[in-house]
Amino acid sequence: MRLGINKSDMKIPYTRYLAAALLLAVSLPVLSQEQPSLRDRADLLYRKYEYAGAVALYGRLADTRHPRLVDLERLAEGYRLMNDYESSENWYARLVGHGDSRPEHLLGYAEVLRAQGKYAEAKQQLEAYASRTGDRAGVSVQLAGCDSAEAWLASPTPHRLRNEAGVNTSRSEFSAFPSGGRVYYAGEPASGESYGWTGAAYLRVYSATAGTAGLSSPGLFEGPANGGGFHAGPVAASADGRTLYVTRTYPGRSGLQHTREGGHRFRTHALELYVHRDNGDGSWSSEPFAHNDPGSYSVGHAALSPDGRTLYFASDMPGGHGGTDIWYSELESGGTWGRPVNAGPSVNTAGDELFPSVGPDGTLYYSSDGLAGMGGLDIFRAEGSRGEWSRPENLRHPVNSPGDDFAFVVSGQDGSGMRGYLSSNRRGGAGGDDIYSFGWERPQIILLLKGTSSDRSTGDRLAGVSVSLYDGGRELVARRSSDGSGNFEFAVSPGHRYTVLGQKAGYHADSARVSTEGIATSDTLEVALLLEPVFRKGQAFELEDIYYDFDRHDIRPDAAAVLDELVRTMRDNPTLRVELSSHTDSRGSHAYNEALSQRRAQSAVDYLVSRGIARERMVAQGYGERRLANRCADGVPCSREEHQANRRTMVTVLDY
Repeated sequence: MRLGINKSDMKIPYTRYLAAALLLAVSLPVLSQEQPSLRDRADLLYRKYEYAGAVALYGRLADTRHPRLVDLERLAEGYRLMNDYESSENWYARLVGHGDSRPEHLLGYAEVLRAQGKYAEAKQQLEAYASRTGDRAGVSVQLAGCDSAEAWLASPTPHRLRNEAGVNTSRSEFSAFPSGGRVYYAGEPASGESYGWTGAAYLRVYSATAGTAGLSSPGLFEGPANGGGFHAGPVAASADGRTLYVTRTYPGRSGLQHTREGGHRFRTHALELYVHRDNGDGSWSSEPFAHNDPGSYSVGHAALSPDGRTLYFASDMPGGHGGTDIWYSELESGGTWGRPVNAGPSVNTAGDELFPSVGPDGTLYYSSDGLAGMGGLDIFRAEGSRGEWSRPENLRHPVNSPGDDFAFVVSGQDGSGMRGYLSSNRRGGAGGDDIYSFGWERPQIILLLKGTSSDRSTGDRLAGVSVSLYDGGRELVARRSSDGSGNFEFAVSPGHRYTVLGQKAGYHADSARVSTEGIATSDTLEVALLLEPVFRKGQAFELEDIYYDFDRHDIRPDAAAVLDELVRTMRDNPTLRVELSSHTDSRGSHAYNEALSQRRAQSAVDYLVSRGIARERMVAQGYGERRLANRCADGVPCSREEHQANRRTMVTVLDY
């Protein structure tokens, strides 16, 4: 769980799972017998942190030629708070173009761009903010982070990460902590009382078996850690495994924090640490950490020094340097934990510092969003102890990513490097937050991927193409720009499938797939990217692989994926206006096919509107069977596949 820090004037916790503020109850004023309006329902859901329901309603409100600023703002922020960064980007693109847009919207836009690894684009928004406000110092850390991230992506460290598929699900799992042959972690159950922010069940503590093949045999921890209701986890354990320090949501009513907004009262709870001791006879004794004060602040994310005499934790208690800081408490002679002391300005910033852990050599690892990083939370290391620390060092890519990276724990360390676990919501995982194991090893063979980038229409080499390397088409591995001759190069690993994506302003992106599976000796692979110049008025092209089922007009999942590419094109080219035309096969009457194709074209337009594209930028046009793509006219026998080829959608550029 992340300790919550309210962001801006909306009094909203920073991100979903790692927030302290949990909505537990809502008191509503007595309403008249009138049904609440669409806006009233959207506003109420938003104030209750139920963003999934809220954005669906705000999307309907924003489907107008002149949408309200607040609707665009809450769509952009709602999707961001659900970690749906691409949808958030779509709406931020609309928001910053609104006539009443404010400078802080540029900061939100930059944040979601950074979360997707779009550092050059994020820098543009940060520079625009500095220009409009004169506050360049206020975004200096973010600008430095963008520059550093681009360099780190071009030269990744030798760490090798593995998604722990044995425990990760489509839900969230995070904060693995090894103890003996078991690993504790926090996860969302498949069922149970749900948390309104995400609609998922409250977090519980799980344990799994650690083996050479990874984590396996996950199950709900049967000890006392899951008592108390609401969220439970993460966990830290003493060296002998007999004392557990568990972060949990304070369940009592005396610690309730109340906020009022729009005439509604919302109740939230803070976090606290609970200490559970194994009595050795199958029973446990439990007690709250001596310095909990859930009515005033949150305490959580425990970590012990190697000698067990210093307890580090995260808290937003008074006396810190910013939002959430790293604090420590020392074990006193009577066995009690002494007064908390702030770990100092070397590690703490005006932002959030969270998830501390201490390696076998005493190195402090923690996550922060207040230092230059790749986006969201980045993992840092510092040497020292208690309140004296060296300057923090970013662990770079691939330990860090454009997403939130946290809960870095070392499970083993020797002359060849270290091993352990970290958690991340980076692209390519199984669910929201996932657990990854990490380590590094010397490569036994050397594989290079060399490529070129060229203009498809002229054949000329293109310099300055942003080339991204994705593992399996999903997780970002590295990124660099093609040189002055249009060349680029990556080091790749054996046994992987990669996707290479080339992007440049003024051109359509191009991609290629490369596999190193089955390669057993050092080798060099080659790839060519051909980028086509952007649109001109009257240009038409087919949306490949977007088809409709016979006699249907609804958008299939495979079609939605293709339409999302058009969403990105429309978002990144705000002056582009298009006609989306739909075509049927020849079966059925001409009149019926005309009506069906119009419904199909309208469905495509409606889908793009739901993804943040203004309706007035598109025209839906159905052509029925007037423009068949093959010979399958009335009375001509054709296969199902031949008829399917006629049920297609075309895009024609109306203006650019």
